[in-house]
Amino acid sequence: MSRSLFRRYYKIFLTGTTALTCAFALTRAFTVKAQERVDRDVIKVNAEHMIDEGRRIFRFDTFGDEAFWGGQLRLNDAIAGSGLGGVGPGLTPRVALDLGLKVDVDALPNEIVQRMGEGTVDLDNPVTTLALLRLNAIVGVTAFFDAAGNRLISIGIQCALCHATVNDSLLPGVGNRLDGWSNRDLNIGAIAALAANLRPVADVLGVDEATVGQVFNSWGPGKFDAELLLDGKAVNPQQVSLGVVTGTNVPGATMLPNAFGLAGFNQHTWTGAWGSVSYWNALVANLEMHGVGTFFDPRLDDPGQFPVAARNRLGQLRTPPDEDKITSKLPALHFYQLALPSPKPVQVRDFDLVSAARGDEIFGGKARCNECHVEPL
Repeated sequence: MSRSLFRRYYKIFLTGTTALTCAFALTRAFTVKAQERVDRDVIKVNAEHMIDEGRRIFRFDTFGDEAFWGGQLRLNDAIAGSGLGGVGPGLTPRVALDLGLKVDVDALPNEIVQRMGEGTVDLDNPVTTLALLRLNAIVGVTAFFDAAGNRLISIGIQCALCHATVNDSLLPGVGNRLDGWSNRDLNIGAIAALAANLRPVADVLGVDEATVGQVFNSWGPGKFDAELLLDGKAVNPQQVSLGVVTGTNVPGATMLPNAFGLAGFNQHTWTGAWGSVSYWNALVANLEMHGVGTFFDPRLDDPGQFPVAARNRLGQLRTPPDEDKITSKLPALHFYQLALPSPKPVQVRDFDLVSAARGDEIFGGKARCNECHVEPL
């Protein structure tokens, strides 16, 4: 073979090899890009699923706590009233609204929305309360009726009871849901005090039922004592601020926290002592809402600091996995909470610009708040 012919074949070979190499490279690039798109789609679908699931859990999941609120405390009997298989006069919508309970307008049929706007719905009849419960329209509350749908046999609560409200778009207390906004109108203590049987709480605390009712009614709107069933202390005997006694025997309840704008936070509670958002969700679902789950925290075994919790083994709750109604739901619930944005305050309506600027200067300067509460979190 002549040299010229060899060079010609060699060039053809190199050209073909280069073309094949480029084709393989392009194929690989397209494959990688396609896989990246698939990965992104899978992540996006998973994120949307978790948000949807988390919203459902936040708004509607009782974690099985109806066994406590209905089965033990019989709060359903107080709501239904004696004429409806319960005890007492029953809970009217007007009283329920006065206690801070909210109604989701989007859960109401158009006819009811119209009549409610016109003022022709009877808000002074417990039967109307039951009708709202059948529609699943009372925010944070789920009713359980008998097979015929007539008798209220139990009641359960959700996260949304304390950590959601409405925008009052139809009436005060009736409107579109605002998830994550703490319900500062909600008198959860007074609602719990309505229960027909406070003996289970009294037994845990080691006091009588009258005392339990007294303590519950001392909290007031927008407040809850998350440590009552841990340390048994209903009041702070001496409240001290900056070395000065500012009150004695002050109720132990604190303001209900918002559940929005939590992305980036590690410690969720105001003292920073309890743990992350997911930890707090587990504690509340198990110990405060009284759901059916598993909770472990050896700190609650300390009889000096938490005598009630230690005596009742509240830091050692174990439920078989197939019966646990809380643990598997915590990831999606956490994800949804982290997705809730903080509302944007509007100048004049929500705050005074001059006062805010003065507060910001103190926060980051003389008071040194920013050393622990780091901006912008």
